[in-house]
Amino acid sequence: MAYLFETFKGWKTYCESNDVSLAESVLAYEIQQKGSSSESIYAGLTKAYSVMKEAVETGFSQDMTSNSGMINNGAKKVYNYEKPVLSKEFQNLIARALSAKEVNSCMGRVVAAPTAGASGILPGVLYTLQELHGLTDQQVYDGMLVAAGIALIIEHTSSLAGAVGGCQAETGSAAAMAAGAIVYCLKGSHDQVFDAVGITIQCMLGLVCDPVAGLVEVPCVVRNASAAAIANSSAQIALAGLNAVIPADECVQAMAEVAESMETRYKETAMGGLAATKTGQAIAKRVLIQDIEILPDQEE
Repeated sequence: MAYLFETFKGWKTYCESNDVSLAESVLAYEIQQKGSSSESIYAGLTKAYSVMKEAVETGFSQDMTSNSGMINNGAKKVYNYEKPVLSKEFQNLIARALSAKEVNSCMGRVVAAPTAGASGILPGVLYTLQELHGLTDQQVYDGMLVAAGIALIIEHTSSLAGAVGGCQAETGSAAAMAAGAIVYCLKGSHDQVFDAVGITIQCMLGLVCDPVAGLVEVPCVVRNASAAAIANSSAQIALAGLNAVIPADECVQAMAEVAESMETRYKETAMGGLAATKTGQAIAKRVLIQDIEILPDQEE
């Protein structure tokens, strides 16, 4: 019987009792739930990772200007900027997360991991991690399985949807997934993987979902880049042996408690936060007027 992914504590106990890795336990779950073979599951992971990398490259090679004009080829500018703040590797990480998310904002093909609004985080993190550490594709796929297991537990206890839990539930969950995947791929222990998850959630806790004009563009795109950076910092902290103090399960419970108390206007309604600012309202009015003016032409 495969583990049903209710808690991180239970996941660890299952893996230790059955002498399987975190990735192997998720694979067993997928086989049991979908009636699929391991070959078909890895084929799906291969396709998903290919789409992730394709999104990164598309954002760098094609015009990424959204209909609203709020997104305008920002990833290229970051990637090509001549003065790295920390290192070229860090610059690449940020640019790749921006790139894949810009593709989503410009109606391109992405992998919702776990949502389209957070679709730049895992691509940016995994692409850069593989490049830096020479990981095989198989190692990346196993990291993706671990990320999926993390998402299952977060979804069971809290939520992955911005409309339910704010942006902490979308970019926060994606960052936690990415942090856990990093630690797993770099051969961290079970505890280190889960500490990375907990640390990440602590850093993202309470983040509201306040898309300007109701579009998943601002601040969504730049939050994907920031979340990718947080995922890497959390992984580095956990790999060094620092624990999260508050266990990952309790961090997810805290996320659920914050989501429940968060006012509706901060949950993807475009009624609060940045969306409610003077500039945000002006953008919303301009975008709405453009949409109204376009409608008659579309009907002809």
